[in-house]
Amino acid sequence: MKMPTKMHTPETLLLAMAFIMPLVFSVWMALLNNFVIEKAQFTGAEIGILQSLREVPGFLAFTAIYVMLFIKEQKLALLALGITAFGVAITGYFPSAIGLYITTVIMSVGFHYFETVNQSLTLQWIDKEHTAHFLGRLLSVKSAASLLAFGSIWLLMEWLSWSYQATYTLFGGLALILTFLLAISFKQFPIKAEQEKKLILRKRYWLFYALTFFSGARRQIFVVFAGFLMVEKFHYSVADISALFLINYIFNWLFAARIGKLIGIIGERKVLRFEYIGLITLFIAYGLAENATFAAILYVVDHLFFALAIAIKTYFQKIAKPEDIAASAGVSFSINHIAAVIIPVLLGMVWLVDSSLVFYIGAGFAACSLLLSSQIPRHPMQGVELRKHENMNLSST
Repeated sequence: MKMPTKMHTPETLLLAMAFIMPLVFSVWMALLNNFVIEKAQFTGAEIGILQSLREVPGFLAFTAIYVMLFIKEQKLALLALGITAFGVAITGYFPSAIGLYITTVIMSVGFHYFETVNQSLTLQWIDKEHTAHFLGRLLSVKSAASLLAFGSIWLLMEWLSWSYQATYTLFGGLALILTFLLAISFKQFPIKAEQEKKLILRKRYWLFYALTFFSGARRQIFVVFAGFLMVEKFHYSVADISALFLINYIFNWLFAARIGKLIGIIGERKVLRFEYIGLITLFIAYGLAENATFAAILYVVDHLFFALAIAIKTYFQKIAKPEDIAASAGVSFSINHIAAVIIPVLLGMVWLVDSSLVFYIGAGFAACSLLLSSQIPRHPMQGVELRKHENMNLSST
């Protein structure tokens, strides 16, 4: 299968993979809770174990650098995408606790390796001045794929009465076919810098690591507790929550690319300061919310801030040595998932005492991020990782 030369670019490959992954992963996520309850009789204990197992490969994402000793990044990205698709395709055939644990781990290994390597390839292939805009385009493509997945599920299962097994098989199989077509359509693109094939933790990247950790903590509060608040306190139905997600995806589809372009113009420090001040306000408002409509508005606005986190990645791209990007992508993904493993358990206990405290703690996380963001220089680059370095350069000149 041949593609026109102008389409046969790294950007096209990244956009195509960015479409396939959420198309298949959104189906897995959308059907999971109903499937495990209706077909596998899961209780809270089993779903807790399953979700913990799903996060383990994310915590171990740094091991991707060792896999790259044997396989090139581009091929690993496509292989991981195929593994994810395979895991989803077979999910419906194993409606038991052990079966679902195994298929979930297969899917999750593919998903987390793909996300790690895909981030690395994006930062290597895309020029620094275009990265923020391109990451916004990726978010738009991902949102369009998720919208297509949700719409297709509604049509197939609500109107055509498809089974879980048939739906999982269709989307997993389709993603496998599309991944295979990408593998045979795109040549191996050259790398700009030979990547380090070992675990890298550099002192000069500490600010990036810290921002990544608190970003993961903030995401967990939104994913785990904001949605739970909507159901437990304000009695939102599945249809209500789905409608909020659709609003979020439509916004990202329409505006994420523009937000990315704006980040490239304004700069990382100003964008992240705006994000964290907004999050402090949002989390405090969550804790005080007593009205269902007001809470829904907070939920939508909260999700909109996710696009601004692009600035953390572009900051790192500017300060990192080109050969460090692949190894650092795996490390950052693991750091992000430290929060995913710890935060839900600890704050779940806090929730039992007072749910509002969870969101006030979230405001504290955002305040920490705000303090950290003040250390980002106006023009980050290698050797100018922190604001004080920029001041030192100015004083020396």
